[in-house]
Amino acid sequence: MNKINIKTYKPGKIVCVGMNYRSHISEQDGRFPDKPVLFCKAGTSLIKNNEDIVCPEEVSELDYEVELAVIIGKKAKDIRVEDINNYIYGYTIMNDVTARDVQKKEGQWFRAKSFDTFAPVGPDIISAAYITDPNNINLKSYVNGELRQDSSTSDMIFGVYELVSFISRSMTLEEGDLISTGTPAGVGAFMKQKSFLKDGDIITCHIDYIGDLVNKVIKR
Repeated sequence: MNKINIKTYKPGKIVCVGMNYRSHISEQDGRFPDKPVLFCKAGTSLIKNNEDIVCPEEVSELDYEVELAVIIGKKAKDIRVEDINNYIYGYTIMNDVTARDVQKKEGQWFRAKSFDTFAPVGPDIISAAYITDPNNINLKSYVNGELRQDSSTSDMIFGVYELVSFISRSMTLEEGDLISTGTPAGVGAFMKQKSFLKDGDIITCHIDYIGDLVNKVIKR
């Protein structure tokens, strides 16, 4: 597997998983999926640690989602669950930024999640060798220092290896591809008093072993 540098990292595919945390489903309508719910984000939505999230003028309900992201290390197709670890280069954090109003209005996810700057990734890529159990890692998000999400990947319905295997059965995964594995409860859209991101807000996404991904919101 070739070394992948976060500073120059440009994944060929950004494949995301929706509705994958029990707590996140429970804060919505409670309908659990039978199979992973997949969608993609545009490659042009990618930014790195300490870069700004630009909120377009048309978006009034900007939301955050802390997620564990898997980086594929080599070509993978039809891989068994028990063999998946041999194909994972490492792990990082992704903030699956979402325009909730666009998502609701248009009834699809791709555009609402693919505006430029809507996929912050970082702060680094941690080798798979240092994360022996990706299905039991704590993750949190903060807005201006206020804790919003606080959970563990153990709350996932479909674990990391199961997800990668499932995706490899429908598409060829290649070196550098990113798979973001879903988010837990605590997003702004489903708080008792909805709390969306505003101009100047600082979002910190933390995952144990990886660190803090920090980005500021700028309203266009």
